[in-house]
Amino acid sequence: MAEKAARFFGTPHYILGQTVAVLAWVVLNSTQLHLGFAWDVYPFIALNLLFSLQAAYAAPLILLAQTRQADRDKVHADRIDKNHARIERAAKAETDKLLELLQSNTSLTQQDKQLTEQVADLTKQIHALLTHKES
Repeated sequence: MAEKAARFFGTPHYILGQTVAVLAWVVLNSTQLHLGFAWDVYPFIALNLLFSLQAAYAAPLILLAQTRQADRDKVHADRIDKNHARIERAAKAETDKLLELLQSNTSLTQQDKQLTEQVADLTKQIHALLTHKES
């Protein structure tokens, strides 16, 4: 309820309504003075008291609304931090998997190279044996 009141105090409708009410108060009290119906003559002490009363209630309501908003912002920031931490953990896990795959690929490439060299050496030896027997 405090948040609704605090939000309402900042709306153009409220400001316009308050302006109209103050103008009506001043105009009625100024024009009705000669008829004897003015209830708050210049310097409009009752109007000042009403503004003071309004301020006495509006300020704590606005502060309460700001405090609640700050609490909501903190909870939201905590959720974002947790989400970022989760994403970072997932990214690290995926990076570790990729690194492991890269290392495995490197190892397999080295083994393939060694086997290819061994096959080439054996092919040369077989070729040499075959050409040596034929001569």
